[in-house]
Amino acid sequence: MKSELFAPFSFPNGLTLRNHVVMAPMTTWSGNDDGTVSDAEINYYRRRVQGVGLVLTGCTHVTATGVGFTGEFAACDDKFTPSLRQLADAAKSGGAPALLQIFHAGNKAEPDLVPDRDVVSASAVPVAAGPFNPGGVIPRPLSHDEILDVIADFGAATRRAIEAGFDGIELHGAHGFLLQNFFSPFYNRRDDDWGRSPENRMRFPLAVVTEVKRVIREFADRPFLLGYRISPEEPEEGGLRINDAYALIDSLIDAGVDYIHASLANVLEAKPVANDERTIAELIAAHVAGRVPVIAAGQIRTPEQASRALELDLSLVAVGQGLVINPNWVELATSGRENLIADTVRTSTVPKIELPAKLWGVIQAATGWFKVDDDLAERAQKASA
Repeated sequence: MKSELFAPFSFPNGLTLRNHVVMAPMTTWSGNDDGTVSDAEINYYRRRVQGVGLVLTGCTHVTATGVGFTGEFAACDDKFTPSLRQLADAAKSGGAPALLQIFHAGNKAEPDLVPDRDVVSASAVPVAAGPFNPGGVIPRPLSHDEILDVIADFGAATRRAIEAGFDGIELHGAHGFLLQNFFSPFYNRRDDDWGRSPENRMRFPLAVVTEVKRVIREFADRPFLLGYRISPEEPEEGGLRINDAYALIDSLIDAGVDYIHASLANVLEAKPVANDERTIAELIAAHVAGRVPVIAAGQIRTPEQASRALELDLSLVAVGQGLVINPNWVELATSGRENLIADTVRTSTVPKIELPAKLWGVIQAATGWFKVDDDLAERAQKASA
């Protein structure tokens, strides 16, 4: 398949990609109990990074209070740098640059995994129950001094990413995690300088960007990207809307981020609450208007879908599910075998595609992700007869 999708792409800072395909950040739930990266996760990356233009890792917490998932590898202490170095080596083993995605889970932190079950956020507003969070937990608002500490923690994790050999970091400011908690008019009810006005609600994420850029200037001896991932809107009444996203994007660009990454339910279909005729991806690309590259992720499984996404004036397209299911996605797409790209995980292929056991368990619990092979199903029916 020939398309702009597989043409080279260059960031303004000099980092050049062989194509426009980004391996989307995907949580695998597969880290070791001590917070280090597991062999299963290493194998998962090595199997999938061949051919892609850029690799984004799954998220890692910058402080012990920020754990969002079971089996999440850590970046909250210097003792984890050797583990992160192993991950960087695996993520870059296919020849593409790799970025470490860092975050604090905020009010979506796992209570049983954070010290003293001390879930923190911008305000004491509980998050609704979801597929990956229990809901109902009332978080404790961070104090002013604690906010400054978390900002420093993001900087320290960035330094570790540099030392580990990554080519950049992505701040995960999407999915209702801490950076979004502060920016959200629904979840930020503070009456101090970190809340109230839209400008104050942006203060925390912008302070994190400023600190990360300071660390990059001090420690990076090579081109090192700083990206920012957003959820443009929130489902709650009174939550974030597309105009809020525009304001944040403008401020992030002014603060010096290298790209914006929009996390969407569906790149090709998601539209704003206001029911604009255009998709959110189109609207964001139009608003950015080439000031920085724009990545979008959400339900991209086939090269045809990825090419259509680029036609929305996106710079790069993130492929998550497609690469989970087909580790050789790029090879199949560029060798005329696009018809062999599967859209579901078959039970018989799990051992071949280096799918970590815990991720496989999550996939089986989800809808639309996997299919029991017909012959296996038939054998199971016969066995139970």
